[in-house]
Amino acid sequence: MYPALLAPLLVILAASLAALLLVAVRQPVSRRLAFRQMARRRTEAALVISGSVLGTAIIVGALVVGDTLNFSVRQEAYRTLGPVDERVITPPGPAGRAAVDRLGALAADPDVDGVLTAEATQAAAISRPGGRPVAEPRVLAWQVDFPEASRFGAAGGDSGLDGADPRPGRVVLNDPLARSLRVGAGEPVTLYLFGTPHTFRVDRVVPQEGLAGVGLGGRLTRDAFLPPGTLTAAARAAGAEPRTVTFVSNRGGVEGGDALTGTVTADIREALGPLAGQSAIETPKHTVLRDAKAAGDSLGALFLMIGSFSIIAGALLLVNIFVMLGEERKPQMGMVRAVGMKRSRLIGSFTLEGAAYALLSALPGVAIGVGIGWGVAVIAAEIFRGWSVGGSSIDIVFAVTPTSVLNGVAMGLLIAFAAILATTVRISRFNIIAAIRDLPPGTGRAPGRRLLIVSSTLAVLCALAAVPAVARSQAEQTYLLPALALAFATPALLRVLPRRTATTLVAGAVLGWTLLAPVVRPRIFDTPSMSVYVIQGSLAAFSAVFLVSENQKTLLRPVRRLLERPSEPGLAARLAVAYPLAKRFRTGATLVMYTLIVFVLALLTQISGVLNASVDSAVADATAGYSLRLDYNAQVAGDRLLTDLRRGPAADGTAAVTPLLNASGRATDPGRRTGQPLDTAVVGVPDGAITNIAFRERLAGLSDDAAVWRALAADPRYVVVDAFFGSTGGPAGDYYDPGDTLAVTDPRTGRTERKTIAGVLANGMVFYPGTGASSTVYPVVMGENGMRDLFGAQAQNASALVRTGPGTSPESLATRLQGEYLSSSLVATPIASDVRQQFDSSTAFFRLMQGFLALGLLVGVTGLGVVMVRAVRERRRTIGILRALGFRARTVQRSFLWESAFIAVEGIVLGSVLGVLTTWLMYRNSAAFEGLEGGFPIEWASIGVLAAATFAASLLATVGPARRAAAIRPALAVRVSE
Repeated sequence: MYPALLAPLLVILAASLAALLLVAVRQPVSRRLAFRQMARRRTEAALVISGSVLGTAIIVGALVVGDTLNFSVRQEAYRTLGPVDERVITPPGPAGRAAVDRLGALAADPDVDGVLTAEATQAAAISRPGGRPVAEPRVLAWQVDFPEASRFGAAGGDSGLDGADPRPGRVVLNDPLARSLRVGAGEPVTLYLFGTPHTFRVDRVVPQEGLAGVGLGGRLTRDAFLPPGTLTAAARAAGAEPRTVTFVSNRGGVEGGDALTGTVTADIREALGPLAGQSAIETPKHTVLRDAKAAGDSLGALFLMIGSFSIIAGALLLVNIFVMLGEERKPQMGMVRAVGMKRSRLIGSFTLEGAAYALLSALPGVAIGVGIGWGVAVIAAEIFRGWSVGGSSIDIVFAVTPTSVLNGVAMGLLIAFAAILATTVRISRFNIIAAIRDLPPGTGRAPGRRLLIVSSTLAVLCALAAVPAVARSQAEQTYLLPALALAFATPALLRVLPRRTATTLVAGAVLGWTLLAPVVRPRIFDTPSMSVYVIQGSLAAFSAVFLVSENQKTLLRPVRRLLERPSEPGLAARLAVAYPLAKRFRTGATLVMYTLIVFVLALLTQISGVLNASVDSAVADATAGYSLRLDYNAQVAGDRLLTDLRRGPAADGTAAVTPLLNASGRATDPGRRTGQPLDTAVVGVPDGAITNIAFRERLAGLSDDAAVWRALAADPRYVVVDAFFGSTGGPAGDYYDPGDTLAVTDPRTGRTERKTIAGVLANGMVFYPGTGASSTVYPVVMGENGMRDLFGAQAQNASALVRTGPGTSPESLATRLQGEYLSSSLVATPIASDVRQQFDSSTAFFRLMQGFLALGLLVGVTGLGVVMVRAVRERRRTIGILRALGFRARTVQRSFLWESAFIAVEGIVLGSVLGVLTTWLMYRNSAAFEGLEGGFPIEWASIGVLAAATFAASLLATVGPARRAAAIRPALAVRVSE
């Protein structure tokens, strides 16, 4: 993922490594100090390496997830499309035959490897394995010249079809159709061609590759290849005509041919001449590859966003470790400074030590990250199957690219280097005499004049820049600039206010703005960018922890009586809170780790709860009383199917039938996210037939939902779309509103009309194709008259909405209708169960993200364990003195466990409260939650389980250090420092 980032990241990493190498060569004393510390403190080295490993692993894992999806879709495209780069569907009749003749001239084009013309029609099939009927209504029947097909594409390449034509009475099936019908070579199968049954015997089964898998759209095609002349004869007998499809293969082979798509498409238009406007020119491979990249990048960015919180926690773990190392080595650093070592060389020594740890963590981080990516891919494969339409799910194939590995390693190392450098600069600032004597640091002086001037100037500049950013609802700037202005104003406040008052005001203001920004500017979430969520979560966590850290004593007042009790538990409690209060930076860094991860886990839990609570309302919005969506072959069914559903044998189970006009079109994006035309399923609604399907937004002047449907019937300029029209992945947002316009085009004639959005559907599920014909199609709904005006004869009744009668099961009726009208290729989709399946898959996806984020929780728990391990070493002498004074071992152990519990509880409570509150504010103000009408239930049970598991893990991480502290021998501890 992100090949454009590779070169800049490698350049920065190379420069950083060169600088470190220069320090190591030119400063031998710094080098010896760094490597000596690593050799002496192997336990600490292992802890630091573990922190770097987790950060790198999370980055690599997120990028590998994107690689896997990108590779899976690309391989699906290469496998199912093979050498096919362009597909031209010509109209029936003399114009179509003339178009085919014109396309034959492309064979001489130097950019073209092959041209192949075939005929196809929608069909259905039935077999009887073991005497029981097995039906498949979604079949494409093809008539193609096999010897010519075997030569299609690059010389020596595999076209997907080879061998001789099937003999009369024989048929070649591709693997998905054979599996669906449960048949193999030599077994009989019946195909319904133009509504008439024809029985064949399976000649052979071929893989779904190249011409045997290309179909007319969608990822899963069920193809049957007929003997020469069979389809033509069946069409003639039915008084119909099959579709004529011309496939074009570009020079460059299966993968390289995509680069010539634009050139060859222009050549196709030139060859067709005036007939180009009557033919549909499609670029299936280019479209799928483009969508694959967008989907892979989007999913990778999503997991990288979720992992960002874990990465921040990992960086804080490194900071915490080095702060503690600096505290422990303070007398040593004071001595080397006293004998003449410059501060810059001390920084160099610490930086070299940290860089060595980070470099040692690179390979283990890559290995763990690849394993994480593999685990996510396995689970994601099951979730994507739940999102499939008509079995057209992606086959997830695990993949790793060198680009992602290098990007992950470079990001992990640079983040570690930056954290270590910033920390070493901070810990290198000390008073030499105080460091040698190991005295506590002073309270600090008031900010100097230079700092005051610079910070105040920056505060004013950030405040001025924040005004237009907030006014325009620029997401990242709306959060960052006001927060930075407040932070830069802190030195000025310290001149007039006590430190605690000033920092409390700033932290409270930043936290308040972070939480209230969605209320003031709700459109800040209308962006596909993931960074806004990372910024929001980080600001909320850091400001809340800073606020709590500055006011710990106030927060502990309710338990003061417990702390002051003259008993062993009271003494253990006082010891438990004494060090966190004294070491605020260390405690704050650990608190931020917990707060960040628990915050996002609670937020994901709440979003999942909101989705689950909204299932019933979403089903009601999607169905509007309808139970089934029917998709069928209009060429075969004609008006007979609708008549039967209303007054024929099937009428006893149906209460109402609403036919829909259907056509394939293209449209511009009303949200202006892309300049590429979008594939659309244009749906025409009969006048007055639908009045109760709900809208989330309506055009001004249209008072209710029925008024929108009346406007569609009365004015052909109006259309309606759903909230996912043109979705590019990433967070849902409000990219267009009623009154915005889009251009709808009939690709066969080239006719384009500008349409105005009259409403945005609350749930447009009933208008999506139910046959899996395409995976990236968006419905545009208009009135019947407007539909016929734009698309003419192409607009056909190919689907219908059915309201079942009382006591009729939609699932049972769907099964019966599919059996009775198999010859019409009817597919009946129970709307309610389909909506519930989509919600179940979404909930599973949130659980997958929670599992990925749990790695960050591991970082937090590890961080707490590291703090306690270091605390035992740091307090060794103090513990020895307490034990010599009569403190029992269990009191020491209890104080360490309670200290861990104190920090964990604070982090869990902060993260949970912020997560619930942030989700509620998003629910009330973000467009992503519009249409979810199930209320806002607080997931007490799930959050409680999360809190209990986190708390238990924290205590387990502290048990070892607590026992080690209790086992310290007083005499040894008092006499020696280690």
